[in-house]
Amino acid sequence: MKWTLFALCLLWTAAAFTQTAAVDSQPQIIHVPSHPARAVVQPMAAETSLFVPSGSVWAQGQRPLWEFAAKRTIEIPLGDVARMYRKEHETAKKAVLVKYD
Repeated sequence: MKWTLFALCLLWTAAAFTQTAAVDSQPQIIHVPSHPARAVVQPMAAETSLFVPSGSVWAQGQRPLWEFAAKRTIEIPLGDVARMYRKEHETAKKAVLVKYD
């Protein structure tokens, strides 16, 4: 069985490699693009508003970032979770083994 599987894998590998035989084997010249632009100091862009220009949107002032932050849940450390599962496993009801002769 192992030899048959090995022979099939070898056959499939050979078939996969023969599919690339029709590729033209002429060398391809790689052209690396040049980037003549360099980093230069320039003035910053003009300030733009992020609000939608409509009559229904109105805002004034600034709000602190903590008002937008998601409410965090207290995460239990993984070691404590493992200890809790181990203690639960020890106190869990075990199956009763019944043997019939």
